[in-house]
Amino acid sequence: MSTVNELFLQRVEQHLRIIYEDVELPLSIAELAQQLIKIILGSSPLRDPTPHTNRWDEQDIVLIAYGDSIIKHDNSDFAVSSPMEAPLKTLHRFIKDQCDMQLNALHILPFYPYSSDEGFAVMNYVQVNESLGDWGDIQNIAKDVKLMADLVINHCSSRSVWFENFLNDLHPGKDYFKTASLTDDLSQVVRPRTSSLLNTVTTPSGEKHVWCTFSHDQVDFDFGNPDVLKEFVGIIRHYLDNGVRLFRLDAVAFLWKQLNTNCINLPQTHEAVRLMRTLIEHVEPSVVIITETNIPNQENLSYFGNANEAHAIYNFALPPLLLHTLLSGDSTALKHWMMSMPPAQNGTAYFNFIASHDGIGLRPIEGLLEPSEVASLVSTTMQFGGRVSMRTSNDGTHTPYELNIALFDALQGTHNGPDKFGLERFMCAHAIMFALEGIPGLYIHSLLGTTNDYERFENSQHNRAINRHRWQESKLLAAIGEKYSHHHKVFIGIKALLGVRKKQSAFHPNATQFTLHLAGGLFGFWRQSIDRKQSIFCVYNISDKAQTLILADLNLINTQQWFDLVAVNTIEEGQLNIELEPYQSVWLSNLQ
Repeated sequence: MSTVNELFLQRVEQHLRIIYEDVELPLSIAELAQQLIKIILGSSPLRDPTPHTNRWDEQDIVLIAYGDSIIKHDNSDFAVSSPMEAPLKTLHRFIKDQCDMQLNALHILPFYPYSSDEGFAVMNYVQVNESLGDWGDIQNIAKDVKLMADLVINHCSSRSVWFENFLNDLHPGKDYFKTASLTDDLSQVVRPRTSSLLNTVTTPSGEKHVWCTFSHDQVDFDFGNPDVLKEFVGIIRHYLDNGVRLFRLDAVAFLWKQLNTNCINLPQTHEAVRLMRTLIEHVEPSVVIITETNIPNQENLSYFGNANEAHAIYNFALPPLLLHTLLSGDSTALKHWMMSMPPAQNGTAYFNFIASHDGIGLRPIEGLLEPSEVASLVSTTMQFGGRVSMRTSNDGTHTPYELNIALFDALQGTHNGPDKFGLERFMCAHAIMFALEGIPGLYIHSLLGTTNDYERFENSQHNRAINRHRWQESKLLAAIGEKYSHHHKVFIGIKALLGVRKKQSAFHPNATQFTLHLAGGLFGFWRQSIDRKQSIFCVYNISDKAQTLILADLNLINTQQWFDLVAVNTIEEGQLNIELEPYQSVWLSNLQ
């Protein structure tokens, strides 16, 4: 082997030694390492990755959507003989024709055959759900935008071939799933659901109790079996071959289970992320690995490792903190959190989002908001037509886990009730998110101003369905084309903000950020480009009352001309103040 090959092999072996230190393997670490390398290489040449390299810039904005978030027809408006267009084609056309090239990346939520949980109970990882399209549609999308896909790595469907084989003592699958005894002490196990952890099933070799972190239709893998690891490395190779360049590691925090622990964020889990990164970046150095860990903030930050685990982490504390800020008119908690967040090292970045296919998680703000403030979020969500999902704590009590509501509805008012500033508040939230350090992730229903889908919720009785509307294409185009509709105003407004953002070097995901200390209902932060040539002061009125921004509070360099990039106007020489209307945003830049 060449020197690079030897180093690569040594790194993979070291990862495996740590992961399987307490596991008796049927083969040697060296043999397992060679097998994994062979699988991940496929027909690709071995590459030598450059550490601490940013694989993104201010141009990167990720749209998050289901493969069927937009469909050509619904079941009532076309004849049986009419061909049903693959929803992936419809989504692809919408991005190309309507989004004006403001979005250069697309996260297609699980597009595989599934049995429940809107795709997250995967039945077959290497097939495209035929109701959405095929691998050709995925490849075509990957030619136009950076493609992000889910690696649903903690569990699969109870209707998968693997689990059917488990139930029949057949390979592959017979020993792929985690089991436990009903007498095991599982009291420390941390879970995000209220269902029982173990599900009892019958097999030819007797009754078994399979581990189900999320639901009984989502059966947890046993990564103590290296064959499971090999299967997933093969799945990664398949996704790479079909154009995936951003991998979202779904629920990865729960990957490794060990009795008498909380079974979350275990050292073996972190090492497994490091292993996957090592394997992937030696065949495709441009790939970005993003960990989805809906857990308290400090635990979430640990998935950066020493810039050797995730390239990016979901910034889970941002959605509930920003919602709290805009509903209360108080940015204290948001400012304290921002000041405590470490700048991402080169080669790592925050993945910012304020809405997604899931709800607004409350675990990430444990210790960041007071219980009374969390209670107010829950109460207002219910008042605005949303739902609240619960989890079982270690003491057996049920506590709020996430808020289920469309963001447009969540921001229709304040804790005092609905008001006339809903649209302005919604746009302010996005102006904050687009300017923060990190890569923005924009949920398609935020781009479209979609409201609560009560019918979908009633039909499914799943809380998250309320924010997973499926648009018929013709109705969507009519809605965003009607200039007096809020859909049109949101769609045009967000695209305009993104158009501005993409031109500013100070909005590079790794550009410097400092939190400003402003009075009253103002919230702000300062960004400076990596080359230090551009500064942008991002200031927001987060209240329902007009506020005065005293420019002296910003320390603007008076030898430079300053421009408001949002309002597209110039700060006049000698100007002392800017009056901000409720929820108005200003981006003051020294470069136009």
